[in-house]
Amino acid sequence: MADQTAPSNQPHAGYTEITPDQTERVRAKVSDEKIMAIYTDMLRIRRFEERAGRAYQQGKIKGFCHLYIGQEGVAVGAMHAIGDDDYVVAAYREHGHAIARGVEPDAVMAELFGKAEGSSGGMGGSMHIFDTERKFYGGWGIVGGHVPTAAGIGWAIKYREEDAVCLCFFGEGSIHQGAFHETLNMAALWKLPVIFITENNKYAMGTEVSRASAITELEKKAISYGIAHDTIDGQNVFSVWEAIDTAVERAKKDGMPTFLDIRTYRYRGHSMSDPATYRTKEEVEEEQLRDPIQRLHNWIVDQEIATDEQLQALDKELKDEAKANEKFAMNGSQPALNALYDHVYVDWPFDIEGPELP
Repeated sequence: MADQTAPSNQPHAGYTEITPDQTERVRAKVSDEKIMAIYTDMLRIRRFEERAGRAYQQGKIKGFCHLYIGQEGVAVGAMHAIGDDDYVVAAYREHGHAIARGVEPDAVMAELFGKAEGSSGGMGGSMHIFDTERKFYGGWGIVGGHVPTAAGIGWAIKYREEDAVCLCFFGEGSIHQGAFHETLNMAALWKLPVIFITENNKYAMGTEVSRASAITELEKKAISYGIAHDTIDGQNVFSVWEAIDTAVERAKKDGMPTFLDIRTYRYRGHSMSDPATYRTKEEVEEEQLRDPIQRLHNWIVDQEIATDEQLQALDKELKDEAKANEKFAMNGSQPALNALYDHVYVDWPFDIEGPELP
């Protein structure tokens, strides 16, 4: 009898092609300009992450660094389905989410380098990208620890009667944390407009999902909470966009959360220090055949939205941009020593009367 706990060493099930029906839906709702913006964002993230990976290997970036290479279709598809008034919470593999949300790549790279020009003043590093002006609330390093934060934002949206939603991104390894289940229960009970997005890259920190979860159809985790749920192909950016678009409508119309198991794949290790020996070279190569950027590239050419030559020229521009991002970070300034005392305590704007303390 086969070992039921052994990793499958097979690509994710449920991958889809961009079908004629989906093409018709997308072309009816999405302009050529937006399609090119989606492609550009995905390719920008890929080239940025490749440059960041080289900088890390050269010792220019310290600490942890989790690259997003291979998963670009998830962040970009989701961000293009929401508006400026919506909120985003992400985990530690969040460089791509930040860039897709509109955080300046210069500021993201500078943060990786620990420079004062970084999005968090150089005080957060790779895992703590924040930009409150764009309602991008992290970048959190504790596995699953940010999921309750998304529910808190969902409650604020409801309390303030805002026409908004909150996207919450996390890896499938977070699902086994108690805070995840507590949060889903509360979100369903209180009808919070939160979209919970599992970026299921199959291996969490290095353990194949079938070794860690009694069921591998992770969308079923939401059934006991009465939450709408689905499994989505994360390597098809349009499938992500359509799923998030539907979930946004549900959240804004009914105030109800959604749970999505979005199946994707990271081509690199969990972090830069991970050699990823728990999977085969053949598996990675098989997954790369479904690369979300190459898939969209081929579709754009087929739809005559842009030529292959134009996309190659765009690629060169974005490679040059990534080099410029690195140069910007290299030339940045170190945070001042007294910045260590900043943001330790909040400046409370209210006077609270009470008994005088001795």
